[in-house]
Amino acid sequence: MLTNILPKQAIYIGAKAPNFQAMSSLGPIDFYRYTQGKWCVFFSHPADFTPICTTEIGAFGALQDEFTNRNCVLLGLSTNNKASHVRWIQDIEAITGISITFPIVCDEEKKVATQFSMIDLNALTSGAPELTPLRTVYIIDPNKVVRLIHMYPLSTGRNTAEVLRCLDSLQLVYKTDGKIMTPINWIPGDDIVVVPDPETVKQFPHRRTIRDYLQLSPLDPNSLD
Repeated sequence: MLTNILPKQAIYIGAKAPNFQAMSSLGPIDFYRYTQGKWCVFFSHPADFTPICTTEIGAFGALQDEFTNRNCVLLGLSTNNKASHVRWIQDIEAITGISITFPIVCDEEKKVATQFSMIDLNALTSGAPELTPLRTVYIIDPNKVVRLIHMYPLSTGRNTAEVLRCLDSLQLVYKTDGKIMTPINWIPGDDIVVVPDPETVKQFPHRRTIRDYLQLSPLDPNSLD
């Protein structure tokens, strides 16, 4: 039974995200065209008009400008049709006072959720009557490569500040081709971890060597140009 709903190609960090075409709250969407040349935060919801999902859409909406400033588009997914999405968005806007301008995929048949490994397999094996997407987050780079996966149970809402923090980290690593990394609880402005090699010695002259394998440095944005 499970083999019938598992995607042919699993989604994992480093994998290329598959393309899809679907209806959304803003009309038809082609995933590759929508994300062309941009980063994407793609996140799923089990259903419209549910309490935690409502707070999450509002929270992502509040940070739309922050994501846009980072060349990143937002894309939601829920398992209802366009009319339901539109009514739900209107309700979220009335509750939060925030305008939701990013699209939400209409995944009534759970095809996209299945394709992206968003389905709650535990509920399925426990005899649930239908497929239910978990609260999954993918951060996908401009080359369509999956760089991060977060997966939350239905009972736990996401942290949008953490999603934004991870995006900042991933973009730094992407820009330096993996020459730097970010340590625990890192936020922009904090010291970064430098990969020890001759090239980075020149690029980060103010590094502090704590151990041969642990070198920290302040980050001069001009050093990344």
